[in-house]
Amino acid sequence: MVKENDLSEKLEWRINFPDGKSKVLVPESGILDKTWVGLKGLLGRFILMVLRFLENAWNLGVAEPKKVIHGVKVGLTLFLVSLFYYMRPLYDGLGGNAMWAIMTVVVVFESNVGATLYKCVNRVIGTFLAGSLALGVQWIACKSGETFEPMLVGVSVFFFASAATFSRFIPSVKTHFDYGTMIFILTFSLVSVSGYRADEVFQLGHQRLSTIAIGTSLCIVISILIYPIWSGTELHLLIFRNLGKLADSLEGCVTEYFEEDKTVPESEKDDSKRIQGYKCVLNCKGTEESMAKLATWEPGHDRFNFRHPWKQYLKVGATMRNCAYCVEALNSSVNSKNQAPEHLKKHLRDACMALSSCYSDVLKELALTIENTTKSSKIDFLIGEMNFAVQELEDALKSVPNSVTEPAELSTLEAPINEANREPVTKTTLPLIVEFLPLATLVSLLIEIAARVKEIANAVDQLADLAKFKLTMDEKPNQKKTTKEPTSDAQDDETTKIPQNLR
Repeated sequence: MVKENDLSEKLEWRINFPDGKSKVLVPESGILDKTWVGLKGLLGRFILMVLRFLENAWNLGVAEPKKVIHGVKVGLTLFLVSLFYYMRPLYDGLGGNAMWAIMTVVVVFESNVGATLYKCVNRVIGTFLAGSLALGVQWIACKSGETFEPMLVGVSVFFFASAATFSRFIPSVKTHFDYGTMIFILTFSLVSVSGYRADEVFQLGHQRLSTIAIGTSLCIVISILIYPIWSGTELHLLIFRNLGKLADSLEGCVTEYFEEDKTVPESEKDDSKRIQGYKCVLNCKGTEESMAKLATWEPGHDRFNFRHPWKQYLKVGATMRNCAYCVEALNSSVNSKNQAPEHLKKHLRDACMALSSCYSDVLKELALTIENTTKSSKIDFLIGEMNFAVQELEDALKSVPNSVTEPAELSTLEAPINEANREPVTKTTLPLIVEFLPLATLVSLLIEIAARVKEIANAVDQLADLAKFKLTMDEKPNQKKTTKEPTSDAQDDETTKIPQNLR
């Protein structure tokens, strides 16, 4: 006998249409089925998000391994500090305040040595001064009696907190001791207020100062000994890389303006990115200032001593930004819809291209000077060539009005001939001036950039003098072994004197 449930499962509903076709109606799924499908969708999206996060983290670690190393260094430091809490002898010596060492590591450990030293020194000094002052105020308040004790503590907190907060607005304090001043306010308030109710305030202050000293010492040692990342070195690399980017942008803008074929194939997209390199120079002012401030806290390392003139790098960066502003205007002129006629471009093409090549040579030589920390022996010659190229461009610009009339007269319609003078009356020269304006703007920018490049060269030369860069010729120990080298040196001296006469 067939059961009713089996019959209900075999039954199905159909809709018959007039054309003879039919459609089976599928019953709707229940609430549990819908819930399960929704949960599977959410679980799949969550797994996909986790996989994308892991992929991005892996790509970041491969692109910038310094960040991975910094994470490992922080973990190692926290592990060493936690031993003071796990080991009984160390814990008995420091007590429950051993946790302050862990908090110190988390707060002060930064990715580079300069930032770590800045925070460590400021934290130790701020904690020591605030703790000592708070203990002194607490001792005086205790001697004054129960009536005046809370009043003295409250007035001292008000006065010192107000004075320290105001001092953070002073430029010198804000630059070097802003973090230390904040720690001073925090420590003084905590010790003063908690000392009013707690006993053994001196022992508590001593333990906290000891734990902070332990945490900061471990941070400094591990930051310097294990794959150190120096702020000064990062600033040094940033400056000379920006010089190379600025040189590529200058040469690329002029080349793009005077090239005949404006279509950019897929293989030349990297060149368009190189042209935009001047934007990196414009956007790194804050980074340069931060690195220069932190570099002053670092000890001597690599090729840089403790008194290395880091502030001079800021002057070099400022002159580079002045030049980058002109490059930005030059790039806008290149991409402008109003372009000069081709015969005008052709007249000044060689002079402009030669000048852009001189810009690139000078900037790349300055980049090598900073990279190798050596004075260049041919920078004066390159600047002389740049000055000569500027003079040639100015001469070519003066000859433009005479050469423009010929193609202009060929393209204009002649008016009726004057019987008295027997000369045709052509159109006014106003359209010619309008056509020449875009090219004149470009030329004026190129001449202005020459002055900006000289400012960069002067700033780099001052840096070389302050940092005592060695001459490139000093690195050749076998210079006087042959007899032909003095003649070549004499020829080099003559060539270096030629550009100075052209200035």
